Amino acid sequence: MSKAKSKQEIREKTGENKVFGTLQKLGQTFMLPISLLPIAGLLLGIGSSFTNPSVIEMYNLGNVLYEGGTLYGILSVLASAGNIVFSHLGLLFGISVASGLAKREKGVAALSAIIGYFVMYASMTAALNQFRDIESLKQTQGLITSYLGFDNTMNLGVMGGIILGLVVANLHNKYNMIELPEAISFFAGTHFIPIISSLAGIVIGIIMTFVWPLISAGFSSIGQVISGMGIFGIFLYVYIYRALIPFGLHHVFYLPFWQTAIGGTAVVNGQTVVGAQNIVFAQLAAGVPIDAHAAAHFSYMFPVMLFGIPAACKAMYESCDPSRKKDMKGFYTSSALTSFMTGITEPIEFPMLFASPVLYYGVHCVLFGISGVLAYLLGSGVALTFSGGVIDFILYGVLPGNAITRWVPLLIMGLVFGVVYYFIFKFGIKKFNWNVPGRDAIAADDDKISQNADYSKLNDKEKRAYKIVAGLGGSDNLDDVTNCATRLRVKVKDGSKVDKDLLSTTGSSGTVVQGNNVQVVYGTTVPNVKASVEDLIDRGLAPKAADLSDKEVASNDKPKAEEEKPTTKVKENNTAEGKIKTYAPADGRVVELEEVSDPVFSGKLMGDGYALRPTSNDIYAPVAGEVVMVANTNHAIGIKTEEGLEILVHMGIDTVALEGQGFDISVKEGDKVTKDSHIAVMDLDYIKENGKQTDIMVIVTNSENIEGILLNETRDVKAGEEVGEIEIK
Repeated sequence: MSKAKSKQEIREKTGENKVFGTLQKLGQTFMLPISLLPIAGLLLGIGSSFTNPSVIEMYNLGNVLYEGGTLYGILSVLASAGNIVFSHLGLLFGISVASGLAKREKGVAALSAIIGYFVMYASMTAALNQFRDIESLKQTQGLITSYLGFDNTMNLGVMGGIILGLVVANLHNKYNMIELPEAISFFAGTHFIPIISSLAGIVIGIIMTFVWPLISAGFSSIGQVISGMGIFGIFLYVYIYRALIPFGLHHVFYLPFWQTAIGGTAVVNGQTVVGAQNIVFAQLAAGVPIDAHAAAHFSYMFPVMLFGIPAACKAMYESCDPSRKKDMKGFYTSSALTSFMTGITEPIEFPMLFASPVLYYGVHCVLFGISGVLAYLLGSGVALTFSGGVIDFILYGVLPGNAITRWVPLLIMGLVFGVVYYFIFKFGIKKFNWNVPGRDAIAADDDKISQNADYSKLNDKEKRAYKIVAGLGGSDNLDDVTNCATRLRVKVKDGSKVDKDLLSTTGSSGTVVQGNNVQVVYGTTVPNVKASVEDLIDRGLAPKAADLSDKEVASNDKPKAEEEKPTTKVKENNTAEGKIKTYAPADGRVVELEEVSDPVFSGKLMGDGYALRPTSNDIYAPVAGEVVMVANTNHAIGIKTEEGLEILVHMGIDTVALEGQGFDISVKEGDKVTKDSHIAVMDLDYIKENGKQTDIMVIVTNSENIEGILLNETRDVKAGEEVGEIEIK
């Protein structure tokens, strides 16, 4: 077995860069709406096919399928249920992108995306009717439509939702903790995000009013040019059609071919018919052989959707990392089945595109184009009303007869395409390290840790915990494991033993190593992650060490940022100039921050400060200022001083897990406080009974604005007693 390449080596070979990584992260946010598409596609495909007037008329099903009939009604309900998902993919993707990329308060980001999306369409519709000539824009077929209850608007498709989602996510991450003047402080923080997202929606809507018609008209014009280019024109038509699907611009491209003379003109039963789709269905109704040139706009779909994509799904599934095959089996199976049954390919094409744009545009779309050329040369005339699935293939290919539709050559071609797709995808993924859903860039990690015989006996949850411990250098490398709302916070003995690549395979969205302090981001499930890790260690099943023989040892140089951290010093004088007095928040003993067991605080990752080990339940403000934050779990309060220092009063260690129990807050955001202001009651007995430490941390979170903190001394104090001064730069 050849030695597995490191992730860095693979990146260098494939040319992975920041843009590519961003696309991958963006693609991950698509998985939630994409998970809806297979079932929605089946509902839409089955319901639409058998309620289509052409099908009912062609096969004389009017006695069985008719409006008001039970069966027709059921099929109509199925079609509507599936269509509502596909009709609003832009909205669904906008919500998913905004919430998926939000670093915190994901619900706020999702709500803001919904608001911004509707405002975007309202603004665009109003701007279109006020500043553009609607009748002129209607000359670009498929551009002006009705959507979301708006008439005479433009459907921006999935791309509109993605653009809006990206903007909202960026605004959310930048401004979700914004502070505003006291008079309008209610609109600060997360309340600000829906407001600014609405404004962003207005701007995007106005921009799209002028930009989108130009793009659409451009592609419509391209369609007119390639209509006279013969076989090469067919290849370009198919390639561009598939390439535009992710952007939602395919409608303005293909509709002129389907419905106007650009797609051809024919005389059927003495009547002149224009448009590829109209020609094909007129010939079907007349019972005459289908014109291959007109059908070339449809027939090419069947070989790929019936055979190519299912074969590609098999190849991609087989290329998945072994640890993810179980999870990805359902995804690839449902995507293949949806493509085969209904011809709906979005469930697999969207993830494929954002996992590997080269695979999508350089291979998949090219094979689609080749299918178009071959289908034309074979003279195939299989039509469709919905998409290229087996239902339409039977209805408009098999049942009319091979003499009319030449479906047999198309079927043989499809079988060949299945083989071609499988081997090209299989070879390319292995040879060029194309990324696909479920395939991690480095596949050696599971092999490395699974050599331990005990690993194979663990369940999925335990295996994940096992890999987390191994990624942290083994249990012997761990000093302390804690968590906050979203991050596993770990203090290790040797930071160079942390394996970020291995940790990334456990569901982590990122790992930060600062010396011996490690933060691994898992989102809101982190309490369960921490519990499973501790349980594995307590049961003696965790690896004591990780094999790092194939891993380059990280530099032990001290980061510059760490060297420049402000330091806590013994107070040398009482000069008030450039200093702020700080007071004991409760009765207890003042200690230096380094004595706190939580590495995030002791390592000053959140900022410089000091700690107090309380002996009384009443908590007072350690500085004068304004309350700017009260944690929803009541374990932390933020105060901003007149000098602009941001002071965090964090009550207890890992007390976020108590979900507010044991705390009674006496203040609210916007309140003014002094050293005599009572801000909270902290039930020390309850907190201790629940296994949590009661240390109170007073942290200057914007420590870049201070020189350091001068403590009088570490000693027993009373609440409100001066304990030191904060030196301002």
